[in-house]
Amino acid sequence: MQEPGPDSPQRPSQGPSHAPPNEPPAGPAPDLADSLRALGQSGKAGLSAANDAAKALRILISADISLARSAFGRTLAFTGVAIAFGASAWLLMMATLIAALHFGLGWSWVMALGLCAVLSLIATGIGGWLGMRYFEHTRLQATRRQLARLGIGELSDFMPEPGSGATAEAAAEVVTDASDNGDAPPKKGLGIDVTPP
Repeated sequence: MQEPGPDSPQRPSQGPSHAPPNEPPAGPAPDLADSLRALGQSGKAGLSAANDAAKALRILISADISLARSAFGRTLAFTGVAIAFGASAWLLMMATLIAALHFGLGWSWVMALGLCAVLSLIATGIGGWLGMRYFEHTRLQATRRQLARLGIGELSDFMPEPGSGATAEAAAEVVTDASDNGDAPPKKGLGIDVTPP
C-alpha cells in the first residue's frame, strides 16, 4: 500500500471523538458545591451593585442638599437686599429726591413722591426676582426625580418605566408644563396638587 503524500487529500477520521456540533459535550454535571459557590458569587455581585447604587444616591442627595443650603443662603441675602432697597430707598431718597424735585425743579409733591415710589419698586422687583431665581435650587429637583424613578414620592406616577430610554427630567417636565400653562396640575392623594419638580 502506498502511504499518502503531502499533496494527497486527507480523509477525515471517522470515530467517536467527533460529536455532532449541536450536542453538548459529555461531561460530569456540576455538583451541589459548585452550584452553591456560583450562587454565592452572584449574590455578592448583586449586593455590590446595590451598594454602588446606594453610594451614588447618597452622593446625589448630599450634593443636592449642599446646593440647596447654598441657594437658601443666597435667597436670604437677595431677599434682604430687596427689603433693604424697598424700605430704605423709600425713606432716604424721599427726603433728598423729593426735596430736590420740589424745590429745585418746581415739581409738585405728587410727582416727586411718584418718582421715588417707582425707583423703589424697581429695586424691590430686581431683588425679589433674584431671590426667587436662587430659591428654585432649594427644591431638591435631581433627588426628587431619581427617587421618583425608584417609585418613591409624589412624582413616581409620572416617571417612565425603569427599562425605558426616557429621562426622568423629561418626564418631570410634564408636571411643570401643566402648572406653568395654567392647566389643572396633576393631583396626589387627597386632591393636593403635585409640587412641580
